Amino acid sequence: MNAAASVSAPAAVAKRPKRPRGSRLRAAALALPLVAFIVVTFIAPLGTMLVRSVHAPVVADAMSETVALLGDWDGGSLPAEAVFATAARELLKAREDRVIGQVATRVNRVQAGLRSAVTRTARRLRGLQPESWRAAMIETHAAWGEVDTWRALLLAGERYTGRNYLHALDLKRDAAGDIVAQPSEQRIYMALLARTLAVSLAITLLCLLLGYPVAYFIAHAPPGRANWLLLLVLVPFWTSLLVRTTSWIVLLQSQGVVNDLLVLIGLVNDDERLALIYNLNGTLVAMTHVLLPFMVLPLYSVMRTIPATHMSAAASLGAGFGKAFWRVYWPQTLPGVGAGSLLVFILSIGYYITPALVGGRTGQLISNMIAFHMQQSLNWGLAAALGGILLACVVALYLVYDRLVGVERMKLG
Repeated sequence: MNAAASVSAPAAVAKRPKRPRGSRLRAAALALPLVAFIVVTFIAPLGTMLVRSVHAPVVADAMSETVALLGDWDGGSLPAEAVFATAARELLKAREDRVIGQVATRVNRVQAGLRSAVTRTARRLRGLQPESWRAAMIETHAAWGEVDTWRALLLAGERYTGRNYLHALDLKRDAAGDIVAQPSEQRIYMALLARTLAVSLAITLLCLLLGYPVAYFIAHAPPGRANWLLLLVLVPFWTSLLVRTTSWIVLLQSQGVVNDLLVLIGLVNDDERLALIYNLNGTLVAMTHVLLPFMVLPLYSVMRTIPATHMSAAASLGAGFGKAFWRVYWPQTLPGVGAGSLLVFILSIGYYITPALVGGRTGQLISNMIAFHMQQSLNWGLAAALGGILLACVVALYLVYDRLVGVERMKLG
């Protein structure tokens, strides 16, 4: 009898009716707006950024024949007369199509100083029919008589290139095509990325040191008091980020409240006021204040689920508060510590407004350089490459956290 029942049980499970197709379609329809929102606001912009970091078709489209002829060029001497003639014709065509400025900018990013060569040549060759296009172009601008100019034009004509990533890593290709480091005075981005990672780590540690006792106090306060304390933690979310950041400018400037208080109590002299703003100090203070709630809330959500009897049980077994805390309480809060730390670090690594307002020269982060290339230099390819490297750092951090701690242990509520 038991054997028959055990044999028929799987058959009964196998015959369990499937969910109707209509209900599955309704579930998919309900999830469709969320999927569309994620695709439009996250996946599509991210994909566009990554494509733009390696895709640079301006020169390849405007001077396709010249680039094709340079593909068969030996690179050791000036190109043949046919290459000069084709380049002159395509430069004139680019000027008529009003893309000569974009072409000049792309070539100038490969080799500085060639923007004027491209634009001046396209302007002065208009209407000419010289016997030698080589002589005419060299007479227009001496740069066309140099082999490096044509190498730069060939490199700028690559439709897909890793040049932006090399630049973002302070690297370049030499005349032989080998990857070498940029000159020391031109190495900017790796030092800025290292500073960004260091500042993000410091802010995460500061938020943990300040947020842990705050979350502990709220979690162990009476319900009425805990609600008011939690409300105070949430107040910054209802205040404009710009207002919070500019408030720190008022507090930390040389004639601000903090320095006035230090002078009043005699810790510093009036003529030796501390430089607390427009430097790295200002970035650390302001960003810690902005990101502190993102540490407190995950910690509080985990701490409130820990029974108070655990510490009492440890005390009844002879453990002091310190030993009971490290052996019993602290391990149970690690999911909240991991969630808060990961959240604060990822947010701080890409912060822009606060460092821009209070960071000065020494408190700028990699996000400020990305914004500079997007808004001022208009080098969107390099900005996208810097964003791609920043994204790779975040993904690597996530994988390390998953390997060491496990994402399944992370708790946000």
